[in-house]
Amino acid sequence: MGRRPLTRSALIRVVAAALLGAGVVLGLRLWVVEPVTVVSDSMAPTVLPGSTLLVSRLEVPASPADVGRLVVFRSPDDGQSTLKRVIAVAGQTLAVRDGVLYVDEVVVPEPHVDFRQVDATFFGLTLIPAGHVFVMGDNREASIDSRDYGPVPVDDVVGMVLWH
Repeated sequence: MGRRPLTRSALIRVVAAALLGAGVVLGLRLWVVEPVTVVSDSMAPTVLPGSTLLVSRLEVPASPADVGRLVVFRSPDDGQSTLKRVIAVAGQTLAVRDGVLYVDEVVVPEPHVDFRQVDATFFGLTLIPAGHVFVMGDNREASIDSRDYGPVPVDDVVGMVLWH
């Protein structure tokens, strides 16, 4: 026994449902969640080149609770989407002394950093201005980050990584 052809009203309902579904997916992609593919090794070994991350476009780092989270932002160098870790937020101070990170004069444990690569690395005491975050890559030797171009305006942050 064969299938009956769709009636005109059933076909309209199917097309409307498909368009609605496509609109929801497009809306989520544009305004809520964005997949991002990593192209550099500046976050290795935490995130390797070729990895795909999901980024929440609804979240931006604004409080000390966001320190340690991964963010995607527009690079001050070339405007490209860039992945780094939030090290400090507005109002905090940071320094790197002999490879050890200090935020508000307290040593920050960084299990994701290979300290054999950052020995003898120094960065002077810096106060993070309002509306900015200080970001660094986990692969400190291969990362161009806030140590090079300064704190990043929160307005340039595309979003925070949900999953990696």
